[in-house]
Amino acid sequence: MAGDHAGTAWKSALLAALHATPTLHLLFWVNLLGTAYGYVWYGDQLVETFRERPLVLLPFVPDSPTASLFFTFSLLCLLADRHPAWRRRVARIAGLRSLIDALAVITLIKYGVWAVVVNFADGWQGGGIDILQWMLIASHAGMALEALVYAGRLTYGKTALLAASAWTLVNDALDYGLDIHPWLYPPLYDDIPAICAFTVFMSAVSIGLAVKLRPRKTERA
Repeated sequence: MAGDHAGTAWKSALLAALHATPTLHLLFWVNLLGTAYGYVWYGDQLVETFRERPLVLLPFVPDSPTASLFFTFSLLCLLADRHPAWRRRVARIAGLRSLIDALAVITLIKYGVWAVVVNFADGWQGGGIDILQWMLIASHAGMALEALVYAGRLTYGKTALLAASAWTLVNDALDYGLDIHPWLYPPLYDDIPAICAFTVFMSAVSIGLAVKLRPRKTERA
């Protein structure tokens, strides 16, 4: 009985710390800086797409940094909710916020897990895992974990989930139908069909988890 009480108290303290304003501020800046780094990482591929492909494809190229950009916006809104004046302003874009929250949850899980698996697959096939790849593995695992921790405090509903799911599946079709998927390590060049299948699988899993984690008003209070 005492052990159960201690476990509950520990869980409550952890959740309070994760949702505390200083924690949200820290995560906001971590995600914002990570997003900027991610777009730099995709710089050469973005330039190539800009020069050789229709401009409409550009938003579908940088997968992970766009996912963290969505979550950065979500964190900003969570922080704004704690200030009455800003809460009223955020309420004016409730529909947009709901959509971005849904996109954040789905894409953080999807690309977080995807990058971890792809980097380990490269190492397994003989490419080795260098310090930069370990950084990518850790940061992308953190992305997926963020979605699992904070999804219940976001604002998306069924309509936003449908729209975000459509975006995610269209992204897959464009990535592997038009060959604008993230550039891969050389040992993985022969595995594109398998990576495509895994990507679609991760979309399905991520959408399912987003449905399961869909926030309720009592959780957001």
